[in-house]
Amino acid sequence: MGRAAGILVGVGTHLLFAVTVWYLFWFLKGVPVRAERWSGIGVQSALAIDAILATSFAVPHSLLLLPAVRRRILAVGVPVPFYGCLFCVATCIALLVTILAWQPVGTVAWHWPAPLDWIVGWAFVASWVGLFYSLHLTGLGWQTGATPWWHWFRRRPVPRRAFVERGAYRFLRHPVYLACLGLVWFVPVVTVDRAVLIVCWTAYIYIGSVLKDRRLAHYLGDDYRAYQARVPGYPGMPLGPLARVP
Repeated sequence: MGRAAGILVGVGTHLLFAVTVWYLFWFLKGVPVRAERWSGIGVQSALAIDAILATSFAVPHSLLLLPAVRRRILAVGVPVPFYGCLFCVATCIALLVTILAWQPVGTVAWHWPAPLDWIVGWAFVASWVGLFYSLHLTGLGWQTGATPWWHWFRRRPVPRRAFVERGAYRFLRHPVYLACLGLVWFVPVVTVDRAVLIVCWTAYIYIGSVLKDRRLAHYLGDDYRAYQARVPGYPGMPLGPLARVP
């Protein structure tokens, strides 16, 4: 890859990431990009479209994280330092398509009464803080592709990514996903289309947590399996793959 092209890829990826975070904040806060649905779209069709959009984000996001998919993509010529950028771009595009094509349905499914609505609103903000705190613990630059790209830019080898049991990771295995659940659930007024998003993304977060455990066990081996035996995936999980695994 040419030097100039590689620099443009890295810079462009992170500009796209910043734009996506801005749109995602308002989308999850409950502020729709458009006030009305597409012309001629009924309620049932709108909800079906929303379910497809919510699922369509989850599928490529999960596939690109699979070790077998990563090996195949690298085999066709994608440089190792740019795989994180590829993952970030695919995730951002999927999110932006979901946000911009979302079909609002204003019917209220439920709402939090005062003063709980105020508490829920602040819990949403706290979830964002928890998200970036958790990403900081594992390295936000690995999530966006900035760390391997920066090493490529400085003409240094990409370091091996290490897992360090610290901070929130001493008490649960998936603080990032727990924060994402807060972003999805903590909204004062839940419309019908938001209920669809909650159902789809909650299922995705659960499945994604299980897949992440398998992926880390694949890369880290017995060290991560020992960690799974000590620390639950989520607080209060008594059984299943997201409890402590013997």
